[in-house]
Amino acid sequence: MAATNYRKCLSALALFLFSIHSSAAVLPEERADTMYHSYSGGGVTIDGPSVLVRKNIGNKVSLSANYYVDMISGASIDVQATASPYSEQRDEYSLGAEYLVDKTTMSLSYTNSSEDDYQAETVGFGISQDFFGDLSSLSMRVSLGSDDVMRNGDEDFLAQAEHRRYSIGWSQILTTKLIAELSVETVADEGFLNNPYRSVRYLDPNSGTGFSYQAELYPTTRNSDAVALRAKYHLPYRAAIKSEYRRYADSWGISSDNLEFRYTHPLEAENLILEGKLRFYKQTGADFYSDLFPYLDATNFRARDKELSDFTSTAIGIGASYLLPERWALFDRKNTVNLYWDYVLFDYDDFHDVRVHTGSGDYLPGDEPAYHFNAHVVRLFWSMWF
Repeated sequence: MAATNYRKCLSALALFLFSIHSSAAVLPEERADTMYHSYSGGGVTIDGPSVLVRKNIGNKVSLSANYYVDMISGASIDVQATASPYSEQRDEYSLGAEYLVDKTTMSLSYTNSSEDDYQAETVGFGISQDFFGDLSSLSMRVSLGSDDVMRNGDEDFLAQAEHRRYSIGWSQILTTKLIAELSVETVADEGFLNNPYRSVRYLDPNSGTGFSYQAELYPTTRNSDAVALRAKYHLPYRAAIKSEYRRYADSWGISSDNLEFRYTHPLEAENLILEGKLRFYKQTGADFYSDLFPYLDATNFRARDKELSDFTSTAIGIGASYLLPERWALFDRKNTVNLYWDYVLFDYDDFHDVRVHTGSGDYLPGDEPAYHFNAHVVRLFWSMWF
């Protein structure tokens, strides 16, 4: 539970790599992927394996199963300030099915995530339809999640959270070289939505550092909306450029802008595909966030999670996919080896590094340097087509 934000980031990267985006009238390709993922940054290391298998039954049904593991160790800046280093493991199991009828594809998914102090289940249903000679595609999806939140060392603590997610997307082939997609998503969260271990700090003249800590307290509801516009352009020399802009806003006062570019360049003679990525992200903080509250119980709701503050991040990434020669391929099938690396820089405008306090009074509360760190994300996976 303590590394929820890091896990969300890494899971999203893995899902991006393992997702097979096909048109609504075509089933996903049969294949198996085995991946090792690693995140290292901000005092935290997260790594583990993941296995995904897709298998078709006839020409109308596709089944998939995924096993994903996060092994977390270390201590983020929040933990270093108020607790001790920790280690934990999260296991996630996912099952999916797609059913193809003419130009309509219906999908059903189930995900179960389990760790010592957090249990989550999510069920999703989606439908997509091709129109206008397969030049247009409309997709809709809904998912319902139910979480049990616990706290290690406190057997009496048990809280619940519910999540409802709705999305709709329109994909359009504009020219022989340009594809565009517009998607809208809305999410409604309800229940216990904060981390039971996290604390805020407030001014306390009786403390040696000039401040003390108390538990965070979040609202029990959160509504968010996001709009994304994506495009893919095929260049004359067979390379491709992908771009995405995403705007997000929620009822907590957070808003963000995300801009991403990807460049893909195949080298057919070498059986190699190269990729580069550049991503910019900017966020405004929650209404009830503060790095330093003026006194104990200063507001009805309070947070000091740096992911709810004003911050920016920049990511650069490179990757390669190598098609193995037939003499090296397993089971005489198409095999690829893929390696991706991202370097991410995080800069927080209003989250200060309290670790500088040594008791000597070098810094006054609130005057500490702003926190920043960088992270490395590595994904190495092998894919085999049936």
